[in-house]
Amino acid sequence: MKTAFTELLGIDAPIVLAPMGGAVTSDFAAAVSNAGGIGMLAVSWNSPEAVGEIVTEMKALTNAPFGVNLIREWDQRERLASALQAGAPVISLFWGDPAELVQEAHDGGALVFVTVASADEAERAVAAGADVIVAQGWEAGGHVRGTVTTLALVPRVVDAVTPVPVVAAGGIADGRGVAAVLALGASGAWIGTRFLAAQEAPIHDDYRQRLFDAVETDTYYGTLFDVGWPDAPHRALRNTTVEAWEAAGRPEPGVRPGEADDVAARADGSPIKRYVSSTPHSSMTGDVETMPNWAGQGVGLVTHAQPAAEIVRELVADAERILAPPA
Repeated sequence: MKTAFTELLGIDAPIVLAPMGGAVTSDFAAAVSNAGGIGMLAVSWNSPEAVGEIVTEMKALTNAPFGVNLIREWDQRERLASALQAGAPVISLFWGDPAELVQEAHDGGALVFVTVASADEAERAVAAGADVIVAQGWEAGGHVRGTVTTLALVPRVVDAVTPVPVVAAGGIADGRGVAAVLALGASGAWIGTRFLAAQEAPIHDDYRQRLFDAVETDTYYGTLFDVGWPDAPHRALRNTTVEAWEAAGRPEPGVRPGEADDVAARADGSPIKRYVSSTPHSSMTGDVETMPNWAGQGVGLVTHAQPAAEIVRELVADAERILAPPA
């Protein structure tokens, strides 16, 4: 499937694996890249040395393009330098002004993706030199900056930045969604929740089963899971933590129900408090239902586990069938 995005990247499928922190490993991202899409890794919380090691590992796993995502809530200069030195072909920037990092990334030989939540923000990103714009709609899972739906946002962004390729994000979970955003003028789809069903995704079994059982009305949007990243809107499955907080009258941080609770533990035994912004990993123990089970509103279309490569192929085949001209 050829689009402006696939031609720029030299890939076969206009599919991007969203860089879901704690849910995407090098093996997982490489599986998507090797299937013709592009795998993206979340490295905003890794040490600069670890970022370089991750990029080196990815280059050993795939000859296809891949990227690393940096969140501009924090200073990312050292991580960016490490990624570029190791040869990362794509740098993805999210949350905050990308301008000061775009030129550095270009100087290091990388293409730059910038995620935006409005047409104005998209124009500023292109003026700063962005090679690809990711238009993230409000339906998306995980952290979400904007308040505009994907359907309304994507054509506005496309009109604002053409001929720069636009990748749509938010609520896209099957080939129908991919076809829809391509019809809106996007040239790629950025997909997270559907890929959580991938067999390569290292998420907790309880979390994965909750995704399979969920419907489109089962998500919560707000800033509740804020420990580690305060005041950052996000979308996750509704759970007992959300329900207890709502029943208590939605109190402010510091007086919320169960704030002192150790609800789960990491593989090394370190405790995880309620309200921590952390993905339920397969190595964790405890009650991961109480944690943020990140999910977008497309979750009702996520029903069973599959290899990541099969998900890529299915998304593309279904979109091509829908978009094919009538015989």
